[in-house]
Amino acid sequence: MDLSKILTISGKPGLYALISRTKTGAVVESLIDGKRMPVFQSDKISSLNEISMFTTDEDYPLCKVFSNIYIKENHQPISDDVKNAPKAGLFAYFGEVLPNIDTDRVHASDIKKAINWYNLLLSKDMIDDKADADTESEENGNSETTEENK
Repeated sequence: MDLSKILTISGKPGLYALISRTKTGAVVESLIDGKRMPVFQSDKISSLNEISMFTTDEDYPLCKVFSNIYIKENHQPISDDVKNAPKAGLFAYFGEVLPNIDTDRVHASDIKKAINWYNLLLSKDMIDDKADADTESEENGNSETTEENK
């Protein structure tokens, strides 16, 4: 799954697909309602590929979190029972998806946002059980280099 062209814009709800770049920013399309709008360099924009979840070991890329959820939920959306669960329920659910989640640095609102994003991306057929190919190839390349050096 390639989330490099899926953006979150601070202060605006939902997710956006990058349509094109301009001299002063970009043109994006809302995944919620399909409306296009300009965004500017002054807007705080993040690609979902740049976002990760804190764990007690190392940061875990969001695309891998989504892949884990996709497998756990058997390719289905996350139910409203989970989305509306109290804080302890959200952390219990995410503990199954991401066992080393750092409960000190990850907030319940972060988990709710990830759940909403997952459901939105799944409704647009943008989720699968494979993490980003670039991330996987980098990891494979690094592990091969390490083994060759041994």
